Amino acid sequence: MEKKSIIEVRDLTVKYGETTILENVNFDVYKGEIFLIVGVSGCGKSTLLRQIIGLEQPTMGKVIVDGEDFTESYGQNRLNILKKFGILFQSSGLFASMTLAENIALLLESHTNLNAERLNEIIALKLDAVGLNGYQNYIPSEISGGMKKRAALARAMTLDPDILCFDEPSSGLDPITSASLDNLILDLNHVLNTTMIVVSHDLASILRIADRVIIIDKDKKGILAEDTPAELQRMKENEAVYNFFNRIA
Repeated sequence: MEKKSIIEVRDLTVKYGETTILENVNFDVYKGEIFLIVGVSGCGKSTLLRQIIGLEQPTMGKVIVDGEDFTESYGQNRLNILKKFGILFQSSGLFASMTLAENIALLLESHTNLNAERLNEIIALKLDAVGLNGYQNYIPSEISGGMKKRAALARAMTLDPDILCFDEPSSGLDPITSASLDNLILDLNHVLNTTMIVVSHDLASILRIADRVIIIDKDKKGILAEDTPAELQRMKENEAVYNFFNRIA
């Protein structure tokens, strides 16, 4: 069966002043897959994600989301495209002075007209989906780093987005907590069939969760290789790719 693209990146170039970070980048993300953007620190992974989710405008090129030109969109059309995304930021991005329930409620109150009872039902459902049932009244400082990531994921899922994006989800986590978060990502992808875009340089996580990977190269300012993790791990003809996927210095 032919795969359907939900995101198309075409001839994307990003410059900050005179410095080119990415140049003529092209790739597709398919509906329902877990798509990894990987590479060494400073190669432009997070920069690329910011272009995809509309936080920044590319210098040239375009991002097409579900058939619509996101780069040239504005007004209500742009807001409608933005609602297709849920974002888990590297630092979790939870409001420190708010409870977990209040963090989630903020989105619901901004984008829906639900009554208090229905709002509380959705908050409970989202926290339960990430294993945090009963933590509604905790503030972020009262829970662990791994639980903060889960709570931020619950918030990212609040409006049932078509695409979930993760910026270094395992950053700052111990290996066991990181593996637990990987399992949650896999479970949610399997149950919800939500498209997931993950930025990472954690090799264990990449090999565990990715359906398909692009590796970004700082010198090339673009994609060095694109394939499944297993194929990239065997790619001896490309020394840089082989070394990355086999932890060879």
